[in-house]
Amino acid sequence: MAKKASDFTLMITTIVLVFIGIIMVFSSSYPDAYYKLNNPYHFLVKQLIFAILGLFVMIFFMNFKYTRLAKLSKIIFLGAIVLDALLFTPLGKEIGGATRWVVIFGNTIMPSDAIKFASIILMATFLAKKKDDIRKFWKGLVPALLIIGFSAALIIIQPDLSTSATLATTLVAMLFVSGAKMSHLSGIGAIGVVGLFFAIKGEAYRLRRMTVFLHPFDDPTDAGWQVIQSLYALGSGGLFGAGLGKSKQKFFYLSEPYNDFIFSIIGEELGFIGSVIVIILFLIIIWRGIKIALSAKDLFGCYLASGITALIAIQTLIHIGVVTSSLPPTGIPLPFVSAGGTSLMMFMACIGILLNISRHVSLDRS
Repeated sequence: MAKKASDFTLMITTIVLVFIGIIMVFSSSYPDAYYKLNNPYHFLVKQLIFAILGLFVMIFFMNFKYTRLAKLSKIIFLGAIVLDALLFTPLGKEIGGATRWVVIFGNTIMPSDAIKFASIILMATFLAKKKDDIRKFWKGLVPALLIIGFSAALIIIQPDLSTSATLATTLVAMLFVSGAKMSHLSGIGAIGVVGLFFAIKGEAYRLRRMTVFLHPFDDPTDAGWQVIQSLYALGSGGLFGAGLGKSKQKFFYLSEPYNDFIFSIIGEELGFIGSVIVIILFLIIIWRGIKIALSAKDLFGCYLASGITALIAIQTLIHIGVVTSSLPPTGIPLPFVSAGGTSLMMFMACIGILLNISRHVSLDRS
């Protein structure tokens, strides 16, 4: 076994993405911040503060021995449950019919980010302990399903179906990496599809999103508005983009362009080339994450790195899929780039863990 320096490529790529995020959040939020808050630098300052805090969080986890997380997994998960429960107290903040935010000392926190972080650690701990039983139905599959189901339920009650599905898919990916039977995974997939069907069918607004996804131009002034404006932004960017700060769609055509549709503004201002560069940066992070998982010295490190990498990959794919109308419209931020302090700090903590794992590798797998 050898101990080496952290993965420099992963660290630099992450910092570059966060830097791009700060610039794009400022550019895309300027009109909203100026006209609604009378402070054009509101979101820029917040993103800068959380980026700096996130850097310290990343450094902390980079030096905090990751194997200790296995021992703390239940406590971390319990903390996430308590944070989620605060949504149903006076601290919970409702926006647009959903209560997904907790306000503590004037700061807004999204419990779903803590749940994602805690669930991946708990799942990695479980899979490492049950390495010999993971292919068994009662000893391996059923307990894993309980973790997946309970974790997803903590988010879906907010309600937040898209984030819940993102987390569930991430945890199933970890189960796949652990060597679960394909028949079991197929069964989970079937259950997931059926559950998703009834969840969409049970709410009119979710069903409407599916209709909009299939035919966005049938209702261009209402349900299809966001998707259409996103496509206009991407299309008008062309090869080289309109130029940094020169987006037109951010002027109240797209709702909160600095969050769920920030990739649209990237496409409009930086063009196809800028968009591809951002995608390449994400691919580098995913590549390094996979490499770290393969070279981890223990199963817990392998599964933890796999879960973190899967979450980044899946959430990035969904965000880009939504803004390009390749997936049904939903609210998923782009990791490291979209505005949002809790999300940014959570993902930088995850990178810190990956960097920590990369310092401890097996010689025969490095």
